[in-house]
Amino acid sequence: MYNEGFIERIKLGLQVLLPSWGISDMAEVKLLTLSENATFLVQDPQQSAPIILRVHRPDYHRFEEIRSELDWLQALTQSDTVKAPAPIKRIDGSLISAFMDGDQQRYVVAFEFLAGDEPKADEDLVTGFETLGAISARLHNHALHWTLPAHFVRKSWTYDTALGDTPLWGSWRQAIDLAPEQENLLDQLCAVLKQKLADYGQEADRFGLIHADLRLANLLVDDGNLSVIDFDDCGFSWFMYDFAAAISFYEEEAYIADLQAAWLKGYRSIRELSAQHEAMIPTFILFRRLLLTAWVASHSETQTAQDVGLGKFTQGTVKLAQAYLDNLAKVEENNRRQEA
Repeated sequence: MYNEGFIERIKLGLQVLLPSWGISDMAEVKLLTLSENATFLVQDPQQSAPIILRVHRPDYHRFEEIRSELDWLQALTQSDTVKAPAPIKRIDGSLISAFMDGDQQRYVVAFEFLAGDEPKADEDLVTGFETLGAISARLHNHALHWTLPAHFVRKSWTYDTALGDTPLWGSWRQAIDLAPEQENLLDQLCAVLKQKLADYGQEADRFGLIHADLRLANLLVDDGNLSVIDFDDCGFSWFMYDFAAAISFYEEEAYIADLQAAWLKGYRSIRELSAQHEAMIPTFILFRRLLLTAWVASHSETQTAQDVGLGKFTQGTVKLAQAYLDNLAKVEENNRRQEA
């Protein structure tokens, strides 16, 4: 699918739809990103500003799920909760269009263009993560107080959907270059994650509607201002999972502890957060990392998966899992000694 022929085929499908957004046939359609979905920048000399078109992958989000994402985005942008791209209506007032790609229907949505660049992954992220923490808290507060539309439906990111028998992003057991003894280790990790998440629970103060993919690729920095884009994976999960998603693909970096401290500082400037919730962050980091390991294996043809090193990423996951389990064992041993 990820080839020049595919891109040109999608462009042809888009050309038929452009007039429904009032875009002229003089517009230039340029591919921006190709991962799960295909995202295009459309520049029309007859329009004052460019727009973004997202072509959805088939067999993932249903029409109602896409409409629900746009409902939340509209509510967020209208309330000034966060700087995010507002959905753009078609001439007939609808938000979702579609075209046939062979025998597959591909949904298409449009967003306003936001200026900015993806943040760089280095120690300079600390200040930005304090801002991101505050943004995350505002998103969580909004979700807690927003009345969901009657038709609202989005996926949930729980143990079962992420790491269970029918995972949304594929099985981590298919991880590239995963040795049998390493699979056993990750099995141990799964057992711990499952129990800890069950014990933590899904009460309203910790679980709700979240962005679920606040990684660097979905952030834009423009003149010191931070915007959040790509709500395609938004759904129901634990609030602290948003931090784990924010450090996606960089979990092994030495500065992660500093990013976490900055994120928590920003978060607590907006919303109270107990020590119980903070203590779950390492668990969510491993939960997300194992989910990403499955994604890299099932999407190994994508540039993102290749950039993180495929088998190298698997070995990093094993290393993180071992460190997490070792630390947990030390904590449990110290607790036993204190009780003795």
